Amino acid sequence: MPSDQSTWLLAIPQDGDADGAFQELHTKLGGSKNSANLSPLVIPSFKTGTLESLINLSEDLPKQDAFFTATVAKIVDTLRNLLNNDASKLSQHILVNEQPVDEYLLRDWRWNESRYGIQRGLREMLDVLIKEMTSIDNVMKNKLNSYNLAKGALVQLQRKKTGNLSVRSLADVVKPEQFIQESEYLETILVAVPKNLVKDWNSKYERLTNMIVPRSSTLVASDDDYALFSVVVFRRVHDEFVQKCRENKYIVRDFTYSEELLDQQREELATADTTEKELWTELLRLSRTNFSEAFQILVHLKVLHVFVESVLRYGLPANYAGFIVKPDSKTTKKTFETLQKQFVYLAKRANPSASTASKSKSSNPEEFLGEYQSVLEQEYFDFVLFEVPWIIL
Repeated sequence: MPSDQSTWLLAIPQDGDADGAFQELHTKLGGSKNSANLSPLVIPSFKTGTLESLINLSEDLPKQDAFFTATVAKIVDTLRNLLNNDASKLSQHILVNEQPVDEYLLRDWRWNESRYGIQRGLREMLDVLIKEMTSIDNVMKNKLNSYNLAKGALVQLQRKKTGNLSVRSLADVVKPEQFIQESEYLETILVAVPKNLVKDWNSKYERLTNMIVPRSSTLVASDDDYALFSVVVFRRVHDEFVQKCRENKYIVRDFTYSEELLDQQREELATADTTEKELWTELLRLSRTNFSEAFQILVHLKVLHVFVESVLRYGLPANYAGFIVKPDSKTTKKTFETLQKQFVYLAKRANPSASTASKSKSSNPEEFLGEYQSVLEQEYFDFVLFEVPWIIL
C-alpha cells in the first residue's frame, strides 16, 4: 500500500472518455470532509523508443528518483535550519512558482513543454532532468559550505566574547588605564581566579614570588565563575609568577594591552557577523528559488516514470489517463481500497512488453530474470502508481 504521507500519481490506459473516468472517480472518492483531493494528470505522448530502452529506463529511474527526492529534502532541511524550525516562516518559503506545493500539483498540472519539449527521446529527457538537478545540488552544496564556514568562524569569535573570564576575549573587558605601559621593569598581568578562591588570592598574591608590587591587585571584572584581577609585577619574575599561579589554580591570561590589537579583534568580529548575515540571506534566497526549481524537476521525473511504466504495463498506443490523488491521512486505506475497486478490471490486462521480452529470451529464462529482476520486483498494483513524498513536513 502506498504511503499516507505522499501524493499519488496514477495512470491507466485511456480506453474511452477520460473526463468521464475522472468524474466517476471523483464521485467515488468524495462524499465526506475527509475525502481525498483529486486532480487530472495529463500525461504527454512521449516517444516510446524500443522495449530494451524502456526497460533500461525503468531500471535507472528509481535511482534517479532517490537522488532527486534527497536533493529536494536537503533544500527543505537547509531552509528549516536557516529559519530555526519555525513552521510558519518555513511555509512562506516552501513554494513552487510562488504557490503552495498542493496548488502546484492539484491545480491543473501540466508538463512544461517550453522547457522539456516532448520531441526529445525519453533518455535525452531524463539526461536533461539529471543535469538540472545535479547542477542545483552542486550549487546548494557550495553555498551551504560557504555559509557553514562563515557561521563557524563567527561562532568561534563569539565564544571568545561570551565565555567565562578564564577563556573569553578580554578586548571589551579591560581599559587602558588598568595597565602599566611602556615600562622597562614593570608589567601588568591579568589573572582569572575561581570565585571560591578569591579570598585565598587576596591573602597570598603578594607572597607568590618576590618583586610583586604590594597592594597592586585590582578587580577588573567578574562573572558567575571567575573574578579577573590585574596585578603589577617586575618583568624578571614573570615566568616564576605564572608557575606559582598555576600551582594555586589561578589562571594567568596571556594578554598584552594593545589598542591596535583590540581594534583588530573588534573589526574581525564585526566582519564575521556581517559576512554571516550576508551569506544567510543569500542562502535563504537561493534555497527558496532552488526548492521551487528542484520540486518541479522531481515531479517531471515522476511523470516520466509513470509514462515509462505505463508503456511497459499496458503497451501501445501510448495513450494514458492520469490522476493526482492527495489522500487524507485519516482515510488513506479507504481511498486506496476505492482505487483498487475502481480499477480492478485492469487486473486482466496482460503486460505485453514483458511478455514480448520473455519470449525473446525464452531460450534462457534465468538470464532474463536476472536482467529484469528489479522491474519484476516493484510493488505491483492493477494501475500504475508513483508517490511524491510530503518531504516538507
